[in-house]
Amino acid sequence: DEYADMLLDGEIVSMRDGVPSFAAMAERFHVTDARRAALLAEQAPVTLMTFDLLRLYGVELLGRTWTDRRSTLERLELAGPRWQTPPTFSDGATLHAATKEQGLEGIVSKRVDSVYVPGLRSPHWLKSPHRGTVSVVIGGWRPESAGTVSRRLGSVLVGVPGPGGLRFLGRVGSGLAGKTGQALMRDLEALTSTKSPFAAEVPAEDSNGATWVHPVLVADVQSLGLSGQGRLRQPAYKGLRSDLTPGDVDDHGDGE
Repeated sequence: DEYADMLLDGEIVSMRDGVPSFAAMAERFHVTDARRAALLAEQAPVTLMTFDLLRLYGVELLGRTWTDRRSTLERLELAGPRWQTPPTFSDGATLHAATKEQGLEGIVSKRVDSVYVPGLRSPHWLKSPHRGTVSVVIGGWRPESAGTVSRRLGSVLVGVPGPGGLRFLGRVGSGLAGKTGQALMRDLEALTSTKSPFAAEVPAEDSNGATWVHPVLVADVQSLGLSGQGRLRQPAYKGLRSDLTPGDVDDHGDGE
């Protein structure tokens, strides 16, 4: 009750090995059993990182500049066992390099004179994520529109070699537009197979409308790492690796 009618913007994170871990957070998603929820809360506690102040004492601050909102937020000294206000930095290039070295996901750059625009992606706030590149094997593809006879490539189903076949890592759709997708489609159509190359059954939401292919094509994919379910997060296709065979790809997606 110290700060009445206050509205904050922030992000809840769960730390693992000293850095925020999406996988650790994902383990707590959709848990309905009270005992399991309590156990996970103890094993993977979360912290609220506050980075903006939208209302204080009933006064709306959306129209004020980021500098004004931020200075007010810092004066509140919101710090506790499970909440804090991370510092800001003015040297973006140095921060970007440092966060990459520390294994963080990236940075967000904000114009100091920007107002807060709820519900919209502001051109004055820019995300610069650190995307790692992994080599994966293509095991199937789906058309641009599921349930149609379209031959335009919508996404590819990818994995890495493992016992009994490929270990499924998810679908990749970003980066396949235009000539890139057309060229890859020609390669895939020549490799059509009647059998899934994946070791385990692929979830229906991924396999619906899929055409399986012989797992011989290796591609590079950029992503934000793996989710708690072992799927690539926000993957983007970067191109085929003609210098690699599936035997060169290990179960971590590293090409030798």
